[in-house]
Amino acid sequence: MSTEPPLSDAIITAVARLVEDHGSPRDPTHSDITSHIKRAKVGGDPTEPKGKEKRVRAVLSWAYESDEPAGRRFIGYLLAEIRGCGGFRPESPNYVGADAIDNARAAFRTEGFDLSSDGVLLPLGFDGLSGPEATDVLRAYARRAARGADDDPLVVGTSKDLLEATAAHVVTEKWGKYDERADFPTLLGQAFTALGLMTTAHPTRPGEPKTCRVERSLYEAGCAINGLRNKEGTGHGRPWASTVTPSEARAAIRAMGTISDFLLDKLGESR
Repeated sequence: MSTEPPLSDAIITAVARLVEDHGSPRDPTHSDITSHIKRAKVGGDPTEPKGKEKRVRAVLSWAYESDEPAGRRFIGYLLAEIRGCGGFRPESPNYVGADAIDNARAAFRTEGFDLSSDGVLLPLGFDGLSGPEATDVLRAYARRAARGADDDPLVVGTSKDLLEATAAHVVTEKWGKYDERADFPTLLGQAFTALGLMTTAHPTRPGEPKTCRVERSLYEAGCAINGLRNKEGTGHGRPWASTVTPSEARAAIRAMGTISDFLLDKLGESR
């Protein structure tokens, strides 16, 4: 799986609609679009004047037939521009509209990508990803979760949640593979151990660094969060046990993101 934006007929239509502003001009401007066309080195820009939607559609259609990598780059740049302009914020004068966003999300989802409500595009699941590429995707999910983003904390398309996927990635990167049969506390413990971190299985030592207490607490918190999971699910439907309140779920998601980000930082430091 590639982490670059996908390109398809449905995505061409949906992305072009994100810049449609007939009768109510908003950013990005034609000049902004020109800049990203040049940056992506994509062709197909009409020589005669056209509206933004028709212009973007023409460029992406050309790329779909002639230079798909350039088209993928252009989509990435354009989405970042729209996000930076406030196009995904309902209170912004540059808001593109709920219908356009919903259409784009549906189009990307059929190609294995999730376009979040605030305009961040990430692959669904992690099958086929490894090394730095997997680290980058996991980190993006972790930081969104830590910020309190309202995304489903499960990795869509698999049975792993974010923290479990992160632990498996860390163990694979450090030890070459991980045991898919291992229960969660064992897998998370292996990830901590592989990074030289303390878990509740490691006895407290006199004079040890105070950071060891933090490490044990993060491990214990990770196991506690996993205990709140709906064990009957497989990555679809309600991710939490029925007794978990919305406030508890939000806290768990944030903690899940913080622990995952911590592990990925430590992984980076260990390389």
